[in-house]
Amino acid sequence: MIEVKQYTQKQAQEWNDFIEQSRQGTFLFNRSYMDYHADRFQDASLMIYRKEQLYALLPANRLGDTLYSHQGLTYGGLITKKQATTAEICEVFIRINEYLYHSGVQRVIYKPTPWIYHCYPAEEDLYALTYICHAQLTSRDISSTIPLDSLMTFGKDRRRGVRKATRAGVTVRESKDLATFWDILDKNLTNKYATHPVHSLEELTLLHSRFPNSIRLFMAFNDKGIAIGGTIIYEMPQVVHTQYISASTEGKRLGAIDLLFDYILNDVYANRKGFFDFGKSTEEEGKILNTTLIFQKEGFGGRGVCYDCYTWEPRSVIE
Repeated sequence: MIEVKQYTQKQAQEWNDFIEQSRQGTFLFNRSYMDYHADRFQDASLMIYRKEQLYALLPANRLGDTLYSHQGLTYGGLITKKQATTAEICEVFIRINEYLYHSGVQRVIYKPTPWIYHCYPAEEDLYALTYICHAQLTSRDISSTIPLDSLMTFGKDRRRGVRKATRAGVTVRESKDLATFWDILDKNLTNKYATHPVHSLEELTLLHSRFPNSIRLFMAFNDKGIAIGGTIIYEMPQVVHTQYISASTEGKRLGAIDLLFDYILNDVYANRKGFFDFGKSTEEEGKILNTTLIFQKEGFGGRGVCYDCYTWEPRSVIE
């Protein structure tokens, strides 16, 4: 009744059509997004059919004898339509584990989609992970999220930053100047962490060209019209997510980021989506909390939503 198959590029349209109708679907799972870094990951995505109809998807890659869902994505897990039931999802995981076991997979690293991204409740996979896969929670990161229909008043430091930026003549608007923002971002990461953005400028430009309505850039400018900070927004059905946030030395001094998010939260997205997600403020798989970073996000009203990761061995399920 349930059949698990390996995804192939010939099925890209079938895959994308299913994502559009799913409970957890965002453009991150569209093959035009997933495949931009296909050269870095061995795709091992699964398509699950029930009664010969596509029933679920599992975005995944494989490294050695380990299956990840998916190393190139912040979250993933099983993608389903709202008609899927708990008993059926449990059976799906039984079949997935059988398939993986016979494919030589000895370990699964699974990152479910956080509930704020669900267009309809969809945590049947979490139940199946516990009672079918006997999975263990192996890491937990925390993000800061704001319900956009009940914005909190900014903290005093954020309000002070808004006033400072306003007095200095800082302005905020949407922009398409990815190169200027990436330069600010790259300089910050290089100086502070000796690293570079996950996405190169060429990759960001490519992804923006493929998803111009979902990937947006908002920038802050000084009184001379020079860019001093910004954020790249990933806009999804339920959630607005900040993919990158960065400001120049001048931007930090003038409170540009505070004014930027005052504009985005109150003028652009208030009551337009379900949640605004600032992303994780943890390092080393959640072991270290970046208190300075989360303090800033919580100053805008963000509060905790967990990004979890589970691990199990397919062998333990079928023996």
